Amino acid sequence: MNKLLKKVNDYGTLVMFSHTIFSLSFALISMLLAGNGRLNFEVIFWIIVAFMGARTGANALNRVIDAKIDARNPRTATRQLPQGLMKKKEILVFVFICFAIMVFAAWKLNTVCLILSPIALFLLIIYSYTKRFTWMCHLVLGITSAAAPVGAWLAVTGEISLIPLVMGAANTLWVAGFDIIYGAQDYDFDTKNGIHSIPARFGVKNALLISRVFHALALVFLIIVALLAAQLGIICYCGLGIIAILFVIQHKLVSPENLKNVKIASYNVNQVISIVFLIFGVIDSLI
Repeated sequence: MNKLLKKVNDYGTLVMFSHTIFSLSFALISMLLAGNGRLNFEVIFWIIVAFMGARTGANALNRVIDAKIDARNPRTATRQLPQGLMKKKEILVFVFICFAIMVFAAWKLNTVCLILSPIALFLLIIYSYTKRFTWMCHLVLGITSAAAPVGAWLAVTGEISLIPLVMGAANTLWVAGFDIIYGAQDYDFDTKNGIHSIPARFGVKNALLISRVFHALALVFLIIVALLAAQLGIICYCGLGIIAILFVIQHKLVSPENLKNVKIASYNVNQVISIVFLIFGVIDSLI
């Protein structure tokens, strides 16, 4: 039993399970809006299964693809693969199972989701390589995350519309924005080792400014979603007001001269933002 619990803990750490909330909130709100607050349990179940399979598999694959880079970076050298605590083959089997679950869940949802699942898989796989050739890797991560609200909408309706696309744009810019903040701490390592990122390309000061712009635009897109969705009203706007304050706090925590709060700003604050968006969005969608 202890070995089993340790293995579960190892995989939870490997895929950063606590970060699941980042796009899950967007997926669930999109799902509720698409169904006008009325969904059967089967649809909800398979949407969550597809999301968890995709997100978990992608994070595990990222660890395998980046294993050599992680081993050279002092910040990531203590991760499981660089330390030899887990084997690549073991993780790749886990990745295959996760992606197979995602495709199966897409099949259970509808034909459109199944047909589009290869595109989702391509995004989930290609992201991990983008830091090797483009500073736009943060936006690729954001676009990959945006598959959650767009996919959830397709799962319910079988067709696309403006609301999930706008929500996807918000998800893209929000994730890219805090990923830039997180990447700022690796500026020295990235520039010395040829790793592409916005901080490495434009410098930490300009990168943090770009992150602010991304988050401001993300908030604008969320406001547009609230305006477009008939189910959303004052409760949602109150939540967006709180999110705006949290965005300000997030960017006050870091500066080019002080990056010691990078993890708090990029992860902890955004976990709170995700929860706020989820709670206020769900309440407003169902009332």
